[in-house]
Amino acid sequence: MYYRNYEITFGRGITHGVRNLIILNALVYIVQQFHLISVQYFGLVPAFVIHKLFLWQLVSYMFLHGNLMHIVMNMFVLWMFGTEIERNWSTREFYKYYFITGIGAGIFNIIFEPGSVIPIIGASGAIYGLLLAYGLLFPDQPILIYFLFPIKAKYFVLIFGLLTFISAFSSNDNIAHFAHLGGMVVGYLYLRLDWRLQHFFSFTRLRRLKYPHFRVHRHTDDNEDDISRKIDTILDKINSVGYQNLTEEEKELLRKASKYFLDRNGKNDYHSS
Repeated sequence: MYYRNYEITFGRGITHGVRNLIILNALVYIVQQFHLISVQYFGLVPAFVIHKLFLWQLVSYMFLHGNLMHIVMNMFVLWMFGTEIERNWSTREFYKYYFITGIGAGIFNIIFEPGSVIPIIGASGAIYGLLLAYGLLFPDQPILIYFLFPIKAKYFVLIFGLLTFISAFSSNDNIAHFAHLGGMVVGYLYLRLDWRLQHFFSFTRLRRLKYPHFRVHRHTDDNEDDISRKIDTILDKINSVGYQNLTEEEKELLRKASKYFLDRNGKNDYHSS
C-alpha cells in the first residue's frame, strides 16, 4: 500500500471490514459464554504450536476474549482506528494488515515464550498493529485521552509503544505484552517493507526507462527532455526525504512519466546488456 496524504472522514459510519470483525468477535464471545469453545485448544498456547503444530491457534486466538471489558475495549479501539484505516486503504488491504499483525503478534510472543502452556487470547496484537498504522498514516491527528486531553497520534503511539516495551520485559501480570509489542513491530516492518518494495520496483523501472543500458537511435523531443529534468529533481527529492513527502502533483507526474517513457521505449527494438 502506498503512503499518501490520507483523509480523515469521521462521521461516515462504520466500514464493512470493521463491522464484520466486530460481529464475528461478538458471536464467538457469546459462544464462549456457553463453554462451547476450549481456550486450551483455540487460544494461543506457544508450547502446543511448537510441539503439537496447533498452527490454527495463530488465527483462532484473535477471536477469543477473557471477559466483557476485554472484548468491549478491543472492539472500541478497532472501530476507533480501524474504520479510518480501512476507509483510506480498502477492505481487502485492511483485512490483510489486520491478520498479518495479529498472526505476527502471536509468533512474536512464541519466540519470547516458547515453552509457555498458558493460553493467550484476544485481538490486542492486531489492535496494536492498527494503532501503529494510524500513528504513521495520521501522525498529527489529535486523539482525546479520556475524552478530555488531546494528543497527536504520533506521540500517542510512541507513548504506548514505550510502555508496552517496558511492560514486556518487566511486568509479571496476566497481560500478553509480547503479543502487543509484536503487533506494533510486525505492523511497522510490514508497512515499511511494503512501501519500499512497491516503490523500489516502480522507481527502478522508471530509471531504467530513462537511462537504459543500450543504444536507441531515435530523436528526443523537447517535451521528453523537460520531463526528464523534472523527474530527476523528483527522484533526488525521494532519495533525500522519501516518497511520502512528495506533493500530490509530484506523485502524479511520476505516474504519468512512467507511462510516458514505457510507451515511448516500448516502440523500439533493442537488446539490453
